[in-house]
Amino acid sequence: MQAWSWSGFWSYFVNPYLLGGAGVTLGLTAATLVLGLALAFALVLCRLSGNPVLVGIARFHVWLFRGTPLLVQLIIIYTGLPQLGLVRLSVIQSALLGLVLNEAAYLSEILRGGIEAIPRGQRDAAMALGLNRWKAFILVIVPQVMRMIVPALGNSVNGLLKTTSIASVISMEELLRRGQVLMQQRFEVLEVFTVIAIIYLCMTTVWDMVQRRIEAHYSKAYLMTSGNNKDLARDAR
Repeated sequence: MQAWSWSGFWSYFVNPYLLGGAGVTLGLTAATLVLGLALAFALVLCRLSGNPVLVGIARFHVWLFRGTPLLVQLIIIYTGLPQLGLVRLSVIQSALLGLVLNEAAYLSEILRGGIEAIPRGQRDAAMALGLNRWKAFILVIVPQVMRMIVPALGNSVNGLLKTTSIASVISMEELLRRGQVLMQQRFEVLEVFTVIAIIYLCMTTVWDMVQRRIEAHYSKAYLMTSGNNKDLARDAR
């Protein structure tokens, strides 16, 4: 029995079926991130609303989905809901719903931490200049929050790229699932999973480069302000 097949190894890098799975992984990650951020923002608004009911709902969501494994959540959504006589979702719908609910719980805490880290005086000063509450939030608070949460948010996206592989347990044909299918057909376990690992590494490396550009973008205003403050202090001396 051959221990390693170099021809098989190199062929998987251009295998349309496997590369298609990588595309599904990227699509699932992007959709989860967009919908997860929207839900996370809604959860944050509930937490900060001061309404006991809304605060309780948001806290329950975060407690439930941060406190249980994503694997269990996906299985309950895909197989448990139909058994209870509730809605029957497709594999894609189940995977997306489970990932969004789970990711939103973590993203909401990142957003809430960033918002609460901004001094209240920032909003009060903006409103004193004539901005209403929402304009003050969008124009003054959000840019500062983004600069603070980009590193944590970027790490979440990096983790989400790899977390999508858990959806393979409900037969979601993303990268890992398609690799498992090829492995069962060709019995080249090590070659397939090595290529899968390299593809994941390439995707996370590209995202790391994108994240650095985003961090640099949101740091420009801060660096300019810091530089101006230093110049003023030097001139004052």
